[in-house]
Amino acid sequence: MNSKFSPETDYILEDDWILMRPLTTEDYKNLLPFALYEPNIWKYSPVGAQGADGLRNYMDIALKAQLEGKEYPFIIYDKKTGEYAGSTRFYDIQPVNQALEIGYTWYGEKFRGTGLNKHCKFLLLQLAFEELDMKRVGFRADARNERSIAAMKSIGCTVEGIIRSHLLLPDGSRRDSILLSILQHEWQQEVKEKLIAKL
Repeated sequence: MNSKFSPETDYILEDDWILMRPLTTEDYKNLLPFALYEPNIWKYSPVGAQGADGLRNYMDIALKAQLEGKEYPFIIYDKKTGEYAGSTRFYDIQPVNQALEIGYTWYGEKFRGTGLNKHCKFLLLQLAFEELDMKRVGFRADARNERSIAAMKSIGCTVEGIIRSHLLLPDGSRRDSILLSILQHEWQQEVKEKLIAKL
């Protein structure tokens, strides 16, 4: 049984705090300030978006992967500040296995630690489990990225282990990746309610 994911569908996710919609080429101007002035955002990422050309390449990769049905990138709008806050995406989408990963998530510095991330993750998980009928949602991060790992644990992820020497980084070093996940029955039985309580 396949999931109900469709790469052609415009998935619009919204609550009282944020609006998430599909990333488009026109969003280059909305994300450019981050690429120009906050290069540390991509410190742990295998695909950075530093500088004007870096952002163009980053977006081209994401949008090409969407056309191929492999990924689905979102842009995140903070309704409280009236500003674009960052981006995230579904990736490694496997309709036959009813599984996907959430990642490539980043926010501008002023949006970190505000609670915005929990709202984003709630809406993404709700879409994945309740509308797309995914049975597993995975997460990965650089094993050194303590902030990201803590954020994933706080929304109810279970740590599965470390993939050693997993990815090549832009500086030529290799990263160990930590693997986490939430399963559909865990979402239904406890994770959803616990996350709602934190919003």
